[in-house]
Formats: sequence, C-alpha cells, structure tokens
Amino acid sequence: MLFNSLDFAIFLPAVFILYWFIFNKNLKAQNLLVLVASYVFYGWWDWRFLGLIAFSTAIDFLVGIQLDKSEKPGNRKILLGISLLVNIGLLGFFKYYNFFLDNFISAFTILGMPIKANSLHLILPVGISFYTFQTMSYSIDIYRKKLKATKDWVAFSAFVSFFPQLVAGPIERASNLLPQFFKRRKFNYSLAKDGLRQILWGLFKKIVIADNCAEFANTIFSNSENYQGSILFLGAVFFAFQIYGDFSGYSDIAIGTSRLFGFGLMKNFAFPYFSRDIAEFWRRWHISLSTWFRDYVYIPLGGSQCSKSRQIRNVLVIFLLSGFWHGANWTFIVWGALNALYFIPLLLRDKNRRNLETVASQKSLPSFREFIAMAGTFLLILFSWIFFRAENMGHAIQYLTNLFTPQLFAVPDFSGFPGMGTLLVLLFVFILVEWKGRFGDYGISQIQFHPNKIYRWSMYLLIIFIIDIFGNTNEQIEFIYFQF
Repeated sequence: MLFNSLDFAIFLPAVFILYWFIFNKNLKAQNLLVLVASYVFYGWWDWRFLGLIAFSTAIDFLVGIQLDKSEKPGNRKILLGISLLVNIGLLGFFKYYNFFLDNFISAFTILGMPIKANSLHLILPVGISFYTFQTMSYSIDIYRKKLKATKDWVAFSAFVSFFPQLVAGPIERASNLLPQFFKRRKFNYSLAKDGLRQILWGLFKKIVIADNCAEFANTIFSNSENYQGSILFLGAVFFAFQIYGDFSGYSDIAIGTSRLFGFGLMKNFAFPYFSRDIAEFWRRWHISLSTWFRDYVYIPLGGSQCSKSRQIRNVLVIFLLSGFWHGANWTFIVWGALNALYFIPLLLRDKNRRNLETVASQKSLPSFREFIAMAGTFLLILFSWIFFRAENMGHAIQYLTNLFTPQLFAVPDFSGFPGMGTLLVLLFVFILVEWKGRFGDYGISQIQFHPNKIYRWSMYLLIIFIIDIFGNTNEQIEFIYFQF
C-alpha cells in the first residue's frame, strides 16, 4: 500500500478511529490492532510474503528468549549465529542470489571455463532490507546484554511490522520503539497536529518535488546519449532531488503517521544537502542506516579507536556494505566506494567531526566559505548519484563521458522539456523553505510557532494548493526505496 494512494487515505483514518475510539482502553488490543493493520498494509502489496516476515519475526523472538536464558558464551554465540544466518540468508537469497550467480558465471567465462547455470526469477520482497536489519539489531542488543528479551509475541511482532516504517524505514532500534508498545498511550492533540503537519510536508516532497523530478530524470538518464552536457547535469540534479524528496518524504510521512498513534520514531534526515563536507552529509542522510552500520559494524571493527590504517579499512567496509545494501549491482558498490574516498581525506586529517552544528547557526545566510563548502559537497554527492541511478557501469561511464564535455557549460536547451522551468522554480522555493526550517525536525515544523493563526493556516492551504496544482496526483508512483 502506497502512502500516496487512495487506499492509504481510507486505511489510515479507519485504523485511527479503531485505535483511539474502539480499542483505546486496552493496550494489548491496541497492539493487536497495530499488528493486524501492519499485516494488511504489507499484504496489500503481495500477501504471499507475509509468511516471510512472520518467519523472520518468530526466529528472532525465540532467539531473544533463549539468549536471555543462556549464560554460556558458546550457546549464546550459536543463538546469535542462528539469528544472523536466517536474516542474512533470507536477504542474500532474495536480493543477491542472481547477482552472485551472474558474476560467478562471468568470472569462469573469463578464465576460459564457461559454465551453465540458471538464474531464478525472484521477486524482491518490499522492505526486506529494513525489517531484517531491525530484527537483527534486536538479537544483537540482547546478545550484548543491552536489552532484555520480550515474551509478548504480539508487541514484538507489531514492533517488527509497524506499518508506518515497515517498508522503507527508518530502521528502528528495539531499544527505542519496542518499549513504546508496553506503555499506555493517550491521545495527544499537539503531537497529532505535528504528525499531520509532517505528513503534509512529506506528501509535498514526494508528489510535487520527487515525482516531478523523476519525470525529467528518467527521460534524461534513459536517453543520455542524446543530450548535451548541461542537460545531463540537470538530469543528475533532478535525480538528487528526486531521491531526497522521495526518501525523506517517505520518512516524514512515516514519522508523522506514527505520531498520530502516539509513537515516536527516530529522525532519518536532517537537511543533508546543506552539509559542508561528506562526513556531515552522512550524519544527516539516512541516519537510521548510517548509525546502524556505525553501531553494529564500524565500532565492533575498532571504529576510530585504532590505527589510521585500520580506520581506513573500517570506513571502506561500512561504505561498501552500505552500497551493497542498496542493491545487487556494481553501480551501488562503486557509489559506496566513491563516498568512502570522499570521507577518507577528512579522516586522515581528523576533520571528519568538524561540522557538528547546523550551518549558519547564528545567521540567516551562510558565509561565503560555508556556501562554497556546501556547493562543493553537493557536487561530490551529485557525481556519486550518477552511479547510483545508472542502469549499469557501462551506462554510468557513458553518462559521465557525455557530461564532461565543453557543452557542460552551455546554456541548457529546454525546448524538449515542457514544464522544466516551472520545476526549477519549485525547487528553488523548496530549497528556501528547507533552509529556513533547517533547525527543526522537518521543513515546515517551525510554522507551528508563528503567533498568527491566519498565517499558519494560509501556509497549510498554500501547500495543499501547490500539491493539487503541480503534484503528480493522477499517477501513483512507488517510493524509490521500495526496491531496496
């Protein structure tokens, strides 16, 4: 079920009414409703994969209980191994089986020993990369004795399948989300209002920014051999805002929806395109995944508390894993490697934690130095996004070859792209709104503090009007991260 669909527009109010008006006096009944609603939400896409998420849930639920009971280090390692093996095994089979098989065949063919093997026609279960990481972190935290296992199957299952963030995150930690299923929840009007406000902004980012950018980005990337460098540059810019508007828009809707039901999810984006270096970007982009790799891979490898050579190794590992997590394609691995190469010079000069505060924290505009730093960081990110978006490595190289020509600096020819000028204006306005709201949790969060009620409601109505006029409301376009 898509957030930007009529189905969800009916589903959400129905669940909300049942949750607060029918089951509001019984916490276990509320949790059961959340569980049932989550399975309906997920099964709307393909009911056949409900068994997969139920199986993953059952394994980690039982492993968690046994880990709590066992004190023998050997037994505990075996139990954790079962959790990791099942989750990584499921993820590896559905997401990477054909990738490894194809590369295995290619390697033997190059060596002069061609082999025959049939690939499988697998459907990638939506959200599998997200909920497997969520359940794995639960087992790992119990193994580390940072968390006690729960014996409430309904609460745990609802935690794993919680419908607002099930298919595209944020990747929640059990230490944050799971305890919220055991606390009695009372309807909070202010929290619900803020949730609706964030949902509105998330829909704007998805329907107006991301979906319109997708139209031009898809056309330009699909026919990149036919366009001049300046148009290819705009294609990369459009994709940059497409993926940001799409993914952060999903996170906004997920967090806002959770607030309607009295739950708090972690922040997943913090205005990443205003970053002054690549390290700051990764502290602000897909925060739930970045911190997951930090806590469960980077720090166990030694983190930054080791020699520089080992630190470099650790950085390469987490960025390559991050790239591979996104998809079974060499383009994603190269994208991860590029970001590692951007990051390593900062690490070597101990500059990777230099920009911890929000840019221009005491000013309305950035300094010239800050502006140049943001522009330079954005261009580096833009370059890496080309690999992320390309169909394969050959496409990426061809795109870059046509991009870096003297025509890169030519005036773009908009004649074949009706509506592109309007979109560029919308992007400019969007950037201004995000800049003004960069100290909040999301772009328009600060509107609630404006003393004039007429101004507040005028802004909300204006956003709705823009969504109606400029939004791609006739076509339900899936969120990009559904494929990951």
